[in-house]
Amino acid sequence: MGEIVLAAKVTHVPTMLLSEQPGKLEGCRQQAIDGHKEIARRAREAGADTVVVIDTHWLVNAGYHVNSNAHFKGSFTSHEFPHFIQNMEYEYSGNPALGDLIAEKATEKGVFTLSHQVETLSLEYGTLVPMRYMNPEGDLKVVSVAGWCTVHSIESSRKLGEAIREAIEASDSKVMLLASGSLSHRIWDNDDYEANNGTFTISKEFNRQVDLRVLDLWQQGEIDTFLKMLPDYSECCSGEGGMHDTAMLFGALGWDQYQGKGEIIGEYFPSSGTGQVNVVFSL
Repeated sequence: MGEIVLAAKVTHVPTMLLSEQPGKLEGCRQQAIDGHKEIARRAREAGADTVVVIDTHWLVNAGYHVNSNAHFKGSFTSHEFPHFIQNMEYEYSGNPALGDLIAEKATEKGVFTLSHQVETLSLEYGTLVPMRYMNPEGDLKVVSVAGWCTVHSIESSRKLGEAIREAIEASDSKVMLLASGSLSHRIWDNDDYEANNGTFTISKEFNRQVDLRVLDLWQQGEIDTFLKMLPDYSECCSGEGGMHDTAMLFGALGWDQYQGKGEIIGEYFPSSGTGQVNVVFSL
C-alpha cells in the first residue's frame, strides 16, 4: 500500500539557477536551494521513491492533465524567462502506473482528467527547478500534474487532490507531494521592475501582509480558516496558477479535516514582486 510520506508547498523561482552562477546574483537564493535539499532529505529518510509535482507553470484550458511518461529527458529553456533558464539538462524516470491511477480516480469523482504518455510532452520549470535540487541523481520517479488551471474551480481541484491521495494509497509508491508555486504572485509591471529593484522586492505591501498572515495560519494549524479565505486570497493577491496547486495539496491532505501544521523551511522571501516560501506540512 502506498502513502504520502512528505507534503510541501515549494518555490520554483528562476533566480535559484542564477544564484548558482558567478555574478551579482550569486548566492542570492541559497536559503531556498537549501530548503529544497532539506525537504528532499526528509522525503528520502521517510522512504520516498516518487515525486508528484503539481506544477503552476503547466497551463491547461480544459480538463485536468497528468504527465505520466515513463522517461523524461531534455534540455529546457524557459519561454517566459529565457535570460534566466537556458539549456537546463534533465533526465528522470516516471511512474506511469501512478499517473494513470490519478486520472482514473479523479474521473470517477466527476473531475475529467487525462493521463498522458507522449514522448514529446515535456516538463515545465515548476517541476524542473525543484527536481534540480531535490532529485539531482534522478533516483526518485517523477509525475507532473498541471497546476495552472484557467477555467477550473477550487472545488474540482480539491477533488483532484483527493484523487491524488487515493491513487497513491492504492499504489505501491511512497510519494513526496509538492505544490510548486508562489504565495502572492503580482509580478512587477515592466516599467517599474528596475526602479523597484524587482528581483528582491514585493509589488504590493498588502500582498506581503496577507502572505505573512497565511503562513501564520499554516503554522498555527488553522487550516479551516485558510481554506475559507483561499478563493479570495488567490483573486486579491494574484495567486500563481489560481492557487490550484494549493487546493490540490490540501485536498490530498484532507481539506478542512486536516489537523496538521506547516513548518517553514528557511524563510519567506520576495522575488520579482511575488511572495515565495518552502513549507512542509506535518502528516
